[in-house]
Amino acid sequence: MATWNSRGLRGSTLEDMINYTNEYYREKKLALVQKIPTPITPVRIDKETSQITLAYFEKDSTVDYIGSVQGVPVCFDAKECAADTFSMQNIHEHQLRFMEEFEIQQGISFLIVFFTHRNQFYYMRYKELKTYVDRIGEGHPKYFKYEELNPKYFISSKGGALIHYLECLQLDLDERT
Repeated sequence: MATWNSRGLRGSTLEDMINYTNEYYREKKLALVQKIPTPITPVRIDKETSQITLAYFEKDSTVDYIGSVQGVPVCFDAKECAADTFSMQNIHEHQLRFMEEFEIQQGISFLIVFFTHRNQFYYMRYKELKTYVDRIGEGHPKYFKYEELNPKYFISSKGGALIHYLECLQLDLDERT
């Protein structure tokens, strides 16, 4: 079973940037999106600082973020990748199932993938994600390549803080209508 300190702070830079962006969107009244905490069970607590030093994840979480963008329900997960190939093993079955069910309820699901070595962000629509999942069943490798991604869904970033995913969300909405 995975433990909290075995994962370290993986993805914390990306999540910090998304949290900052979501706060900016909230202040501008463009969106209300919040980080969903992962439920944990503490196992070891440092008595001097009262900080949790070891914990187990209670259950599978859904996605990292959920909220509403100008009346449109959204949910998404944040993933980091240090190479030009993204392993589909980074996306868990329960996350895919939640995203699919969210889409059935007329919400929009997506990933924000941060290619750290390129310092580039990508908005991956659930529809696109599903094509990569489906092709695994057809015998394709369990990854997708950077070169396969649609250039119009790369996300701009300003000053290393704001990740403008609303622009890609609008493209996604436009393609649905």
